[in-house]
Amino acid sequence: MARPVARLVCLALRRTAGVDGHARHPGAFPVKRVALIHRLSGVALALFLPIHFWALGKGLEMDAFLRWTEQPLVKLAEWGLVVLLAAHLGGGLRVLAIEFLDWHEWQKSLAAVAAALVLAVGLAFALAL
Repeated sequence: MARPVARLVCLALRRTAGVDGHARHPGAFPVKRVALIHRLSGVALALFLPIHFWALGKGLEMDAFLRWTEQPLVKLAEWGLVVLLAAHLGGGLRVLAIEFLDWHEWQKSLAAVAAALVLAVGLAFALAL
């Protein structure tokens, strides 16, 4: 009996606070996409960083590794990782804003600004290759 009552109380508190599910605005599909991108970029970075540190630790074989990184597919993968890093940073900042700031309509435009910054970082890195 206590469990259903506790569930109803939690639902009532969520609705009172404007929180339903995992986002403050239920049905906000772009928010779900941004959260998915944030999680996937975190997984990609978690898989990449150990390999990156291992390669840096192999100082004697660094010349062969640097020659390998000149391949177009490796450069494309590096570009993708930089874009994922920028997306992950933007997603993390979005989560902090959701947690610590009240929701305002102008925050929707911040998502567009963050997406534009991610693309700008990706383009800048691509031009530097």
